[in-house]
Amino acid sequence: MMNIEALELDRGARPTMARRIGEVLRDAIVTLELKPGDTISESEIAARFGVSRQPVREAFIQLSEQGLVRIRPQRSTEVVRISIRGVLNARFVREALEVAVVRKAAIDCAGMPKDLFEDVFRLQTAASDANDYRAFHAQDDAFHRMIARLSGNEFVWKLIDAQKIQMDRVRFLSLKLGMPVTIGEHRDIGDAILSGNPDLAEAHMRAHLRKIDTSIHQIRDLHREFFAEE
Repeated sequence: MMNIEALELDRGARPTMARRIGEVLRDAIVTLELKPGDTISESEIAARFGVSRQPVREAFIQLSEQGLVRIRPQRSTEVVRISIRGVLNARFVREALEVAVVRKAAIDCAGMPKDLFEDVFRLQTAASDANDYRAFHAQDDAFHRMIARLSGNEFVWKLIDAQKIQMDRVRFLSLKLGMPVTIGEHRDIGDAILSGNPDLAEAHMRAHLRKIDTSIHQIRDLHREFFAEE
């Protein structure tokens, strides 16, 4: 069941309600509580949230624009299956954005405390040790968002977030293949930033993001039912 009980909806602001419903549904899709190919209906979701169907309809439209669901008139809305082509296209755009961000962070943050990233690494390690994929995924995002903030371009994170939507389900599935490896890659990126080496920071970031180019085929072989035929 989707974790919607803790969601406090602002019933006086329908656009906000629609956005927040969309965020919860997006999280359910990314973490595979709602799996590729599953169907959802406006009436069912509205009942579970205790709202009218209008904000749910608006949330579905948002998710459709993000490429996560397919709205079918007079039928249930379907969670879209993962497209390898879509994921790799998203990785290409995300890499361009994050390389620019990490280079600027390395230039601006040289000489900052060496333990700058330790809190997020500690939380990532705790999540890895507990096999808590949801918590690790959140702390993975926190690390990348922190780099954007340190570069003075936190607004870029919104652009990155919009692109990585197509990558997120694959990233979530890949956590089962080894979270400690990802922490090591994050440490390499962080060390390069704090040592003021933009070339090394860029190289580590590219390698980190491009790992999905090969892992996605391994993940598809393990979860063919989640992937679109292409």
